[in-house]
Amino acid sequence: MKFTVLIEKNEDGGYTATVPSLPGCITQGDTWDETITNAKEAIAGHIEVLRTLGKQIPIEVPVKVPIEVGATS
Repeated sequence: MKFTVLIEKNEDGGYTATVPSLPGCITQGDTWDETITNAKEAIAGHIEVLRTLGKQIPIEVPVKVPIEVGATS
């Protein structure tokens, strides 16, 4: 399974990762690599809880949206 993970740099250092397809699946890390590792663990844990509760695992469907931007000077 693949999920999109949004990673943002925090103002006070470190990173926060969220998984839009899994509401409430959020983690953080001090480094980029730590954040990626923590995100994988958070996703696995989130899916395990969903299965335990008998809930359906969301399947992410990528959506491509072409965006045209005019030239800037």
